[in-house]
Amino acid sequence: MGKKHVATTTKEELLKESDKIKSKLQKEVQKTFSVNGEGRVYIYSSYNNTILTLTDRQGRVLHWVTAGSIGFKGTKKGTPFAASKAAEAMSAAAEKMKIKKLEIIIKGIGTGREAAVRSMAARDFDLISITDVTPVPHNGCRPPKPRRV
Repeated sequence: MGKKHVATTTKEELLKESDKIKSKLQKEVQKTFSVNGEGRVYIYSSYNNTILTLTDRQGRVLHWVTAGSIGFKGTKKGTPFAASKAAEAMSAAAEKMKIKKLEIIIKGIGTGREAAVRSMAARDFDLISITDVTPVPHNGCRPPKPRRV
């Protein structure tokens, strides 16, 4: 079989990676049109990534953040830590747009959904509601026929 090589990262590489993430979190937010202090945050969490979208009450997109756009790559995008960092970036953008009240709408089955909600709830937002709209099959498709060996 042979020995397996275990990849180790040095402290310098970890510091560079964390600096890259911090610089992405400080990204400038552009305000396109006025918001009356209310918004919706859609959290879509899959096994591979977490996507957060901030909209106004009419559904017009104001800002969006993904775990990949912050700087996480590969399997790290699907982690709860990456989702919480993406939620921190989203809450910073919402604060810059002077949004005080939020509705949170969650969709998906990934590991980052609860971490993103907790990170958004930890900020000074007035949460109107938290809704889960994950589609659930009520019997779904017909399974394939049994395999004969």
